Amino acid sequence: MNISLLYHKISGTFTISAALLLFSCSDSLDQSDNQPSLTYDAYTSSYELIQKEVWDVSCISCHKTGSSFATQSDLVLTENASYAQLINRTPDNQAAKEDGLLLLGNDGLPSLYNSFLWEKINAPNQEHFYSDHPQYGSIMPLGGDPLTNGQLEFIRQWILAGAPEDGLVADIEVLQDTSRFTALPFEPLEIPENGFQIHVEPFEVQPNGDRELFIYQEINNPEPIYINAFEISMRSGSHHFILYDFDDNLSANQYPAEGKLRDVYLSNGEYNLETLVYTQFHQFVVGTQWPKTRYDYPEGVALKVPANSGFDINSHYANRTSDVVTGEVYANLYTLPATEVVHEAQILNLNHDSFFLPAGQVTTIERTFKFNKKRQVFQLWSHAHEHMTEFKVYIAGGARDGELVYISTDWEHPPILRLDPPISLDFAEGFKLEVTYDNWEDRPLTFGLRSSDEMMILFGAYFEEE
Repeated sequence: MNISLLYHKISGTFTISAALLLFSCSDSLDQSDNQPSLTYDAYTSSYELIQKEVWDVSCISCHKTGSSFATQSDLVLTENASYAQLINRTPDNQAAKEDGLLLLGNDGLPSLYNSFLWEKINAPNQEHFYSDHPQYGSIMPLGGDPLTNGQLEFIRQWILAGAPEDGLVADIEVLQDTSRFTALPFEPLEIPENGFQIHVEPFEVQPNGDRELFIYQEINNPEPIYINAFEISMRSGSHHFILYDFDDNLSANQYPAEGKLRDVYLSNGEYNLETLVYTQFHQFVVGTQWPKTRYDYPEGVALKVPANSGFDINSHYANRTSDVVTGEVYANLYTLPATEVVHEAQILNLNHDSFFLPAGQVTTIERTFKFNKKRQVFQLWSHAHEHMTEFKVYIAGGARDGELVYISTDWEHPPILRLDPPISLDFAEGFKLEVTYDNWEDRPLTFGLRSSDEMMILFGAYFEEE
């Protein structure tokens, strides 16, 4: 098993090899030419536009009164019927019903992640759909092209606004994006011209167990560099991939040996304390639980990586199959010249690790974090394990106290929320985490690194303002 670090600079390219573990899969978007701009002139509401431009075009050939598809799904999407058919109705699909979904609620952000309709039309999320919810049926429209990314974004904005039947609540300009999701096989990322690439070469993961590894890798940067975007592509199945650096409490002469693979678990299943000792000094840099991730920081914002730095690279995989799995990952970190940096990004890492989840019970844990400086938060994403059923984040303090700003009901693929404009938090304001767990085990659960333990972490990024 090898990991290669490829770094493009004016002076050339260099490659470093060492060992590591990781994997997942690749989705991509097929970009098409933009179409002429639509306007609201012909429509009295955002929902009327959805009816005319989406349901009537892509859905009512099946979802009309009397058709076998409408009878099977108990859903009619023709004009004058569709809105009442969708809003606050329980889906006919038994698995979705047991999961507590509605076809579509009108509560804004929570309704997006509690919507069977959104699950069925959100084609870019189809790996999660088919791997985690095979009983939900097929992505819609059945047998046809998926909705365009612009249509999906328009519908998403409408749902976030409370899914009203009346009113203009979604940005019609997003409909200019006529690209559609296209599933592609796992492919290498191109080496960035401005930045560097980490490649974890193919490896085998044994069946029916957890494996989590760290490996420290220097990046050989004689000058500070500034990361303003990252892209990660993994073969199917990874629980997560994270790059850490070390805080100032660990001196450089105490860093782990470069290139040495450090397992989290010993052969007998116990924790390897020699590996875990370094985690108390970790600072999150970038990471994902999604098989394909591209994230760009706001214009002029970049994360500073000091000169002569390195990354402690972390992969966690839980193989629940009886087969050996092959893993591989590419991670690109894109850089910005220092002269173009207006704000230095800082990493948000809010970790609550002292909770207790009684056996056989549903438990909700709350934890509030307040900040001592004004912050502009532009990214949020949660991290927990399989017993988490709902992860909510509220603003704590100030004029927006109690406002829900993030929710995830999917522990494996939590949304990476891009906030534009950023959430502005003043001194003594912050976030309240409210996380619900269903501990169906016959043993209590606490914070732990294994996928069978639990976690309660909010990651993200921000910049400070005086």
